[in-house]
Amino acid sequence: MTTPAVDTSADTSATTEAITETATASASAPTVPVTLGARTVEVPAGGLYDRFRMNTDLDVVAADPRVPGVDFFRSLTKTHVDSPVGPTWTPNFYYAASVTRLVMLAPTARLRARLPRELDPLEVVPGLGVFSVMFFRYDVADIDFYTEVATGIAVKPVRHGGLGAVDLVAALKNDHPHSYVLSLPVSTDIAQVRGHDGYGFPKWVAPIEVDVTAERATARARNDNGGLDLAFTAPTPPQRAFRPLERVSTLTSYTRIGGNWHSTLNQTHALAAGSRMLPRDVELRLGSGRLSDDIRSVAPRRILRLDVTSKAQIALHMPVPTSVDTTV
Repeated sequence: MTTPAVDTSADTSATTEAITETATASASAPTVPVTLGARTVEVPAGGLYDRFRMNTDLDVVAADPRVPGVDFFRSLTKTHVDSPVGPTWTPNFYYAASVTRLVMLAPTARLRARLPRELDPLEVVPGLGVFSVMFFRYDVADIDFYTEVATGIAVKPVRHGGLGAVDLVAALKNDHPHSYVLSLPVSTDIAQVRGHDGYGFPKWVAPIEVDVTAERATARARNDNGGLDLAFTAPTPPQRAFRPLERVSTLTSYTRIGGNWHSTLNQTHALAAGSRMLPRDVELRLGSGRLSDDIRSVAPRRILRLDVTSKAQIALHMPVPTSVDTTV
């Protein structure tokens, strides 16, 4: 049974004026071309990527009033590496961000049908697995401002002998879950090229509006025809403040690049976050588009938890080859 808060009927209404105004403003801002592997994209002139090419001066970032400090980033070391998008620095730093996540239950059979045969869904109970929809807003980042939406399936760590209690607890508590991403639209070309070519994620460019205030978390994504793909709104759970470096969680995502399996590590440094179990005041409206199609394909039954991290910082590492059992 689908949760009443999840509206799965098609909606082709026009995108909100806010999205249109944001897109118009972005289109009129001055840009410069940059080359990423075999492709060229435009980035904001004078932005962090234009000035620093992924090796951003942390003293410059620390002076930005939107950034709540740089202690987390000073604890990490950037490395210069070769990649499918050319030589680059890793990790990719996001200095001021917000992350909203809906954790839903879905039939294991529907989840397994969307996974490569080498991966297994993580089950809460026999027959039910975990599916997530996430909304990201990156206000200050090495590749400048953008927004994105992700849908993904919680999976067992690769080459794992079976479901263990530690895996389940880690996934639900967001300590170190493992995931396979179904869809990951972004709002800028540089994020699409780096994410698709460099990381192997299913990324495309779409108008996406994401916002988190003390009162509400909202998001809206448009499809290729200008209509609604996905819309979300919910009251923001009470936010607990964390000391710098007090709460750092990780996520491992699996992708194939050039036919070979890779794993990508994402570290999230939470400075203000809150959750609500079994929320009843969440509206997730599906329209017509790839995001909504992916959600419908797994037939989510109910929303298990709402997580909102209103003050987040993120380090996204470049993918590394991983050993996956391909004989299953």
